[in-house]
Amino acid sequence: MTDDRGHAEARDRALTLLARREHSCDELRRKLAQKGFSPTAAAVVAELERAGLVSDQRYAEALVRSRRQRGYGPVKIQQELRAKGVAADLAEVAVDPGAPEWAELLCEVWNKKFGGRKPRDYREWARQARFLEGRGFNAEQIRRVVGQY
Repeated sequence: MTDDRGHAEARDRALTLLARREHSCDELRRKLAQKGFSPTAAAVVAELERAGLVSDQRYAEALVRSRRQRGYGPVKIQQELRAKGVAADLAEVAVDPGAPEWAELLCEVWNKKFGGRKPRDYREWARQARFLEGRGFNAEQIRRVVGQY
C-alpha cells in the first residue's frame, strides 16, 4: 500500500467518523491510530482542521450543549472535554462555569430528583449534595440551592 493510498483511506475513514458526529482533533487522531492509520493520522487530522472539517471549538460547543440537556454540570463537562483532548482554556470558555444558566440547571436537576424538598437533617443534605456533585456541580453552587448544613 502506498502512502498516498494510506492517506486517502485515513482521510475517508476520518470523514466517515465526522459525518456521524463532531470529534475533537485528539479523539479523531486516536481513532484513526486504532484503525491502523498511525503514520498518517496526525497529517490527516491537521489537513481536516485547516479545511474547517474538524474543530475542537465546535466539538466543545456540541458536547456542552448535549451534556447540559442531560442535566450535567460544568465541572463534569470540563473534565470530559479535557479527557477528549480539548485544551483547558478552550474547555473553560465553552463551559463558562460562572454563567447563570448553570444555577437554573442545578435547580431543575435538584427539583426533578428531590422534589425541591430541603434536607431535614445532615444525612439527607449529604445525600443530596453527593448526587449533585456527581452530576458535576461545585460545592458553592450546591450550597446556594440546597442550603448549608
